[in-house]
Amino acid sequence: MLKQINTRIEELFTNNYQKYYRLAYSYVQSPEDAMDVVQESAYKALKNSKGLKNAQYAETWVYRIVINTALDSLKIRKREVPGVEDYQQEYIQEYTNFDVMDSLKKLEPNERAVIILRFFEDLKLSDIARILEENESTVKSRLYRALKILKVELDEFREA
Repeated sequence: MLKQINTRIEELFTNNYQKYYRLAYSYVQSPEDAMDVVQESAYKALKNSKGLKNAQYAETWVYRIVINTALDSLKIRKREVPGVEDYQQEYIQEYTNFDVMDSLKKLEPNERAVIILRFFEDLKLSDIARILEENESTVKSRLYRALKILKVELDEFREA
């Protein structure tokens, strides 16, 4: 059973690497950090696979690991003192970020996760609820709240 679960996890990371990368990038906003998050997530998933009882839940479990690893990475980054490279990267990103990505940064992490999983990864609300370990009605309310915030942000951006 454990071998079957490990095989499923390996398949998920092999076949869906870009999805996990995009999800991680939406949190950490750095290509290198996003790759680190995905690699660390793969390690954690394989290391802790014995805690997963059924291979059918592996996909939502892996999404959850990627989100948690990205959030952990952000917590660690907040404690670090920025260096010259960080300022250069910020300067470069100022000209390359899209208005949508800038607006996503203004959302709370749980709202951002719902938007990304729903619209960027095209997941159903029931799947998102399972990934985030939330009630489906909670996910719906976060989705609508986040959409309202994004609408206001994007309208302001267009007016500017």
